[in-house]
Amino acid sequence: MKMHAFVEPHFFETLPRIFFRMPRVVLNQRAKFENDELFKKLSRECEVRYTGYKDKSPEERQHRFFDALRQGYIEIVFVGTGTNFQLFWDPMTQVNNLNNYHTLDPSYDGFDLISEPGKVLIRSRFIMNGVCIRWRGWLNIKSFEGVGCLEFDEESAKLEDALLKQQLKCAVY
Repeated sequence: MKMHAFVEPHFFETLPRIFFRMPRVVLNQRAKFENDELFKKLSRECEVRYTGYKDKSPEERQHRFFDALRQGYIEIVFVGTGTNFQLFWDPMTQVNNLNNYHTLDPSYDGFDLISEPGKVLIRSRFIMNGVCIRWRGWLNIKSFEGVGCLEFDEESAKLEDALLKQQLKCAVY
């Protein structure tokens, strides 16, 4: 008796491709940003702290803090909610635009140690819970405490919306 190969499509082959590629953003990012309780809390200026290397001496911690800034990342926590973030930016862009942080260009990400002595000003973009946002704030370079908040990033949201629409269009058979 001759056996025939199983020719029915596998279950996963019948699913639309969208199930295999998770979208980075939700359909209405602004509405989610404005209505989500976590975003509401974090969009107000709140107390923040640097969370890196708490077990080190203050001098060692400050050295590692500045090293992390030069490498393009920093860990912070919103004290009121306990929400932790690791903020990133391109360190090469930082070197090339060292004096451009304090310009009015909101698309600039990175840090500034020049504008306000004793403070480091930081901006970083990322996607959180399907929404394009920007973290904006400052930290005292001695106490590692400061103020920060989340803002809706309109520019990045438009780009991600276009990518999402293209991805959805490709997923439909």
